[in-house]
Amino acid sequence: MMPKSMDLGKRFFGEKIFEKVVNYLKKDPEANIYRAVEMVEKAPVAEQHKEYARDIKKSMETNPAIRQYIHRILTELDENVQNHFMVNFFVNASLVGLPRQMKTAEELGCNVPYTILIDPTSNCNLRCTGCWAGEYSKHDSLSFEEVDRIVTEAKDLGIYFIVMSGGEPFMWPHLEKLCRKHSDVAFMLYTNGTLIDEDTAKWMKEAGNISPAISIEGDRETTDLRRGDGVYDAIMESMDILKNNGVAFGFSVTATSENCEKIFSDHFIDLMIDKGAIYGWSFHYIPIGSEPDFTKMLSPTQRVKMAERVREIRDTKPIMVADFWNDGELTGGCIAGGRRYFHINARGDVEPCAFVHFAADTIKGKSLKEVLKNPFFLEYRKHHPFSENMLRPCPLIDRPERMRSMVSETEVYPTHEGADAILYGSNAEQIDRIAETWKHTADEKWAEWNELHSERETEKV
Repeated sequence: MMPKSMDLGKRFFGEKIFEKVVNYLKKDPEANIYRAVEMVEKAPVAEQHKEYARDIKKSMETNPAIRQYIHRILTELDENVQNHFMVNFFVNASLVGLPRQMKTAEELGCNVPYTILIDPTSNCNLRCTGCWAGEYSKHDSLSFEEVDRIVTEAKDLGIYFIVMSGGEPFMWPHLEKLCRKHSDVAFMLYTNGTLIDEDTAKWMKEAGNISPAISIEGDRETTDLRRGDGVYDAIMESMDILKNNGVAFGFSVTATSENCEKIFSDHFIDLMIDKGAIYGWSFHYIPIGSEPDFTKMLSPTQRVKMAERVREIRDTKPIMVADFWNDGELTGGCIAGGRRYFHINARGDVEPCAFVHFAADTIKGKSLKEVLKNPFFLEYRKHHPFSENMLRPCPLIDRPERMRSMVSETEVYPTHEGADAILYGSNAEQIDRIAETWKHTADEKWAEWNELHSERETEKV
């Protein structure tokens, strides 16, 4: 009997086709993955999904790293995790969810995002230097009923991928109950990783639909300097526990001027693969939250090197890595403001982004449909894309004048004391200078990439 999480997949592809694909992969994943993709390509599904299958097949044919990556997923993860998290993420959240999101967006007259980032609690067991959430109150929490309602309403809109942060989400006492109740949803948690033990890994393995993204700064010295003595070793132990239990997990890094080379070195990426991470998220340091430090922001040279290096990793390593500020080309620009995601903090404030601490609404007593129509999000929609150069997608650090304009044109409020410092005064002047310096470098690089792309397209013809 197939788990409940696969019901949408069966209805989408047809039960016989779906079961046949699953059985092929279970028998011999390495030998049958190509045939399974071909079956999806030939299934009675929309043309856009056939194209999706063709793209996967082409990647497998031309890139050995993709084949190795898929092999890792099919051999390193527990079968129950494959049947829940991977099916929820690739089928429910993408193939089934995306068309429903687009249909609902048309009906509502506003964007319906792919995912929602929720902070169930602002409480945390660490006090990391420069934490983006460091200025929020440390004692806010959402109730189980509130988060349960949000997830239920999200599914009605076609959203089957929920991300959680904090605070430390493993300190929220209702996490297991929520994940088990919504077995058809893929949950991903940004976590410091220090609270993951054998018991925690066991219930995650049983639930199957939850994936921790563990924050790390590179090596032991850099990690412990920011997060506290002994944190690096605790993270390494947690990763071993997760790998031994077959739980899908990844890593999350904050790229600074001090560690950007370490976190994208062969040594670090290979270590993360060896530890069992199947994905990695890169966030650029943004001078908000506790103790903002502009010297930690990436220089234009460092940012360009990171953009090139992330693409190289995706072409050569069996792991999925994304760099949100440099991957605007893949996402069509900024994903915030309800376009592809938005943020609900532990007080219930509805923010466009985890790094934009202004709100025009609250989830308290309001439905998702209502908050998606808030004026701040509508301003985001009106201004998007914030630049035609997809290496400058962010209205906070790349086009700060756009952020100031949106804030001034809507009745928003800062969600903690000092949140507006980045928009006005000396901090704003520094951000403007950094953005202008990056503009010159980014425009040159964007033109270079476009020229290379045109040359390759010409060669194909």
